[in-house]
Amino acid sequence: MKTLNYSRQREALMKCLEGRRDHPTADVLFQSLREEDPKISLATVYRNLNLLTNAGKIRKISCGDGTEHYDFVTDDHSHFICKECGKIIDLTMHPSSRTLRRYAENNEEISTIEGHSLILYGYCKTCQEKRKKTS
Repeated sequence: MKTLNYSRQREALMKCLEGRRDHPTADVLFQSLREEDPKISLATVYRNLNLLTNAGKIRKISCGDGTEHYDFVTDDHSHFICKECGKIIDLTMHPSSRTLRRYAENNEEISTIEGHSLILYGYCKTCQEKRKKTS
């Protein structure tokens, strides 16, 4: 992982993200950080999110609808995204390293697989219950 120089704003951003499990957007993080530091700018938040993502300190999740969410957990893991409310849930299920290696060995166009990102889409339990009531 790339080492970054210390920055007060970057440290605050990491602490803010570390304590969350809701996979916030840059705007949500910005609003949260402004409570502690009213002078922080949205541009600073975006710049630091990009630096932290490129350094491998955090993970960016692109949801397919143009929104990007951020995850403090950088280990390979999967996500479930609710199509109704947009909630992102971490999943511990993921292909084993052995399965990925076997897949690479059996595909002549792939040399190595270094990681993965699996996103499942559907409805969370809350939204599914609402859908049942309205149908």
